Order: sequence, then C-alpha cells, then structure tokens
Amino acid sequence: QVQLVESGGGLVQAGGSLRLSCAASGSTFSINAMGWYRQAPGKQRELVADINSIGSTNYVDSVKGRFTISRDNAKNTVYLQMNSLKPEDTAVYYCAVGGYIVGRFYGRSWGQGTQVTVSS
Repeated sequence: QVQLVESGGGLVQAGGSLRLSCAASGSTFSINAMGWYRQAPGKQRELVADINSIGSTNYVDSVKGRFTISRDNAKNTVYLQMNSLKPEDTAVYYCAVGGYIVGRFYGRSWGQGTQVTVSS
C-alpha cells in the first residue's frame, strides 16, 4: 500500500505561481504512474496532469502551457508547478498513483488533498 502526502497549496493572486509536492511512502516499488487531480466546489474531480515511469506527461487542455508535472523517482515525489494561475484553478488538488487504461491515467491511491485558492 502507498501513502501520499501533498503540500504546497495556499492562497495566491491571479497570475501568480505555486508548486505542489506529493511524497509517497510505503510500497513505493509498485508505483508506475502518478498524477494530479483537482476538484472545485460543486464540480466533479478532474484529471489535471499525469506522468509515467519514464517521464512522459499528459495535461488537460485548460492547463497546457501553464502547469508542469515532474517526478523525482529517487525521492518518490511528484511535483506540479503551476504558473499564470487563474481564479478558475481554485480547487482541492489531489495526488494519486495509478496506471493507464486505454491510454488514460486512473488513480488507485490518493492523498488527502491540498487547497489552492486563486484570487482575482
């Protein structure tokens, strides 16, 4: 079993930046792909970005060019660098480990989430 702990959320003005981190512990040898989801109030959770074991990445269209996902396999940590933040990026961000089904990432273990609030 893998435990995930996110950090780095907070309050930022529109146009600002934040960097989220997610540290994995436990059965880290089983980790293949990792990803970040977010859930805004009243909305469904959506996949924001994912990264596989060799560093290939995918992004939802709304964050392309602004967000960058990366991972440090030696530290079992995944990051989400968020630049040019917009109020619509406000959400609870969740880290996940999982795999791919027909090319799409699906999380199977989740962190507790970290709040990101972007003020206008």
